[in-house]
Amino acid sequence: MTVGVLALIGAILSPVLLDAQSAAPVTVTVEDSRSAAVPGATVTDLAGQPLGRTDATGHLTVPCAAPCRLQVTAEGFAPKSFLITSNATLRLEPAGGIEEVTVTAYRTPLGMLESPVTTRLLSEATLNSTAAITLDEKLRQLPGVQLYRRSSSLAANPSSQGLSLRGLGSTAASRTLVTEDDVPLNDPFAGWIRWQEQPELSLKSVELVRGGASDLYGSSAIGGVVNLIPARPTSDFAELKSSGGSEGTYENALRLQAREGPWGVLAAGGIIGTDGYIQEAPWQRGPVDIASNVHSQNGVLLAEHDSGPLRLFVRGSGYNDARSNGTPDQTNGSRIWRYATGGDWQGPHNGTLVTRLYGSTEHFRQVFSNISNTPTVANPTCAYRCGESPTRFSLSPENELGAVAHWSQPLGAGLLFVAGADTHDVRVWDREQTSGSTAALTNLHDHQRDTGVYGEAMWLRRGWTLTASARMDWFRNFDGQQLLFKGSAWTPSLPQPSQFSQHVFDPRMGLSRKFLEHWAVSASGFRAFRAPSPNELYRTTQVGNMLTKPNFNLLSERATGWETGVSTEWHWGTIRSSYFLTQVNRPIAALTINPTSSPILLMRENLGQIESRGVALDFELAPQRWLSIDGGYQYAHATVSKGTQDLGNWIPEVARNMATLNLRAFRPRLGLFSLQSRLSGRQYDDDANTYLLHSYFLLDAYASHDFGKRLQLFATGENLFDRDIEVGKTPTTTLASPRAARVGFLFRLGESAQ
Repeated sequence: MTVGVLALIGAILSPVLLDAQSAAPVTVTVEDSRSAAVPGATVTDLAGQPLGRTDATGHLTVPCAAPCRLQVTAEGFAPKSFLITSNATLRLEPAGGIEEVTVTAYRTPLGMLESPVTTRLLSEATLNSTAAITLDEKLRQLPGVQLYRRSSSLAANPSSQGLSLRGLGSTAASRTLVTEDDVPLNDPFAGWIRWQEQPELSLKSVELVRGGASDLYGSSAIGGVVNLIPARPTSDFAELKSSGGSEGTYENALRLQAREGPWGVLAAGGIIGTDGYIQEAPWQRGPVDIASNVHSQNGVLLAEHDSGPLRLFVRGSGYNDARSNGTPDQTNGSRIWRYATGGDWQGPHNGTLVTRLYGSTEHFRQVFSNISNTPTVANPTCAYRCGESPTRFSLSPENELGAVAHWSQPLGAGLLFVAGADTHDVRVWDREQTSGSTAALTNLHDHQRDTGVYGEAMWLRRGWTLTASARMDWFRNFDGQQLLFKGSAWTPSLPQPSQFSQHVFDPRMGLSRKFLEHWAVSASGFRAFRAPSPNELYRTTQVGNMLTKPNFNLLSERATGWETGVSTEWHWGTIRSSYFLTQVNRPIAALTINPTSSPILLMRENLGQIESRGVALDFELAPQRWLSIDGGYQYAHATVSKGTQDLGNWIPEVARNMATLNLRAFRPRLGLFSLQSRLSGRQYDDDANTYLLHSYFLLDAYASHDFGKRLQLFATGENLFDRDIEVGKTPTTTLASPRAARVGFLFRLGESAQ
């Protein structure tokens, strides 16, 4: 279907493309952040073809079929991409300083002042100079980024690792889409994220776009999009990273790459783990409580052939983990294999075609149990959390297959058009065995498919940027069947899984106006949706003493939102402030059905409506070449705005006030030192707003020093003030990790070490 749609789009556009404006000369001036000329800067097109080097005054004349995209590199500066329509001044930042943001959701680069939406970027240097060991903790440097619960993925059950942006909250499923090179990473069965799946050394940067993006990405992009940019083999290079520290925490990572002409190969992998800590608060612990821990392995292999206008690649990756969730019986584990192949083609008149074919296979196992307060033989005097009895074992195999293709093409001066299509097919199984008085065997199968086509037009002229886009999705949930083993035979359960299909239309418009060179105002509005996951439809889950039942009759979430903002960009940095409002109709929530039962009983339901509105501030400053400061603040008034239950309550797991402040200082002789701080206000751990999680402040630190060109030693400290941070009440209180420290080294060989 995808190929047919693209062929139709090509047939429609062919007459227009033939009339596209031919390249005309434009003059660019390359300057540094203090407006001084940068001579000798190399300017290339996005295919890597050199267009020339700037002269002593920083000037260069290049051919441009407006709008055209250029890549500029210069020694001592961070590379940048620019989208220009006429003569322009292009400013570079010092290496390790602030880098220009790329707007993922528009699938084409835009500067911050041209972007109608709020974006942030975590560069490779930023990711590598953060105390946290996992990607989810690194992302929390950005204000408003929250997991379903506050705990790190080093300690959290996978069902607590849904991602939330813009104060929209989440359940196990994320209301934010995570992708890597156009391939979705949200778990096909439940929607959560495996934050340790990508080898640390395989990532180049991470881009984050806030606000709905279903117009280009389909389901799940209600709160925004997080795009992981993978590293590519540009030279012969090797690096080894190893560290260890408190609570038996360790990380070992290796990256090898080679380049020979157009051929490149990259292999990366790692092991991450911790012996962990007891999450239950000390005043509530019992003999049954043990340390929560995880031990995981990951790896990726990439091979590519890049001949200039055409790049072809194939990539495969694997991930395995084993977790203990705080008691002897509550364990789970995952094994995932992913593959992807595709190409990037730089066509005539700056047109670009991107294609991807991808798939994955996963096995997830989990054991649930009930905690008892009854004394045991081993603990005859115990009165609280004395023992446990397993209640259910589940095994959930799943297969995923998808394809993506999109084409971008300038259509005359200042006009860019993007068209694309994708399809995503998921087949899941859930095999469960329960024990006790309700002992039973069940076998579930479900099939989901989401296919979409979309288009976007972008117009840039005299400081104005106007974007308009729309997408049509065809979502189906079908072939569902649930069997129960009774006596000696499998029989269909009653009722059977639901079968339904939906046609969803999601438009978006954005407008930005740049004025006085350094300022811009912007506004955007969108519609977005998220389809219910098979986990929400069919699978019972449990965290602590809270048991959540599925619901066969769930409908997709529909969101409407808008934001408006003011931004400014100077040689010393960027600042952006915005007001946002998002309303989600039929949000899928875990509603408390029986608060006095043991375990506490909840059920997934479509609420009437939730609403999140507030203000956000983001800044990235470089007052000195050796110093950078970034962070921000978000206030989100997130409540249930319509419905017969929980009306007016806070959305669970959403703090109204969140702020981050990060500082990085670098001197070649002294090394690098960074601080990451996070402040979060109070929030509730349940829909009824019964269980309050208090506010907290967290401070982490990182320091490194280079010994020559190849060896770096580093040390990290997390939760330096050793605060007791509440991460959950289920209903017993669980805490985040206490103060922890690590030391390690990074060793490099090859051209990139020079």
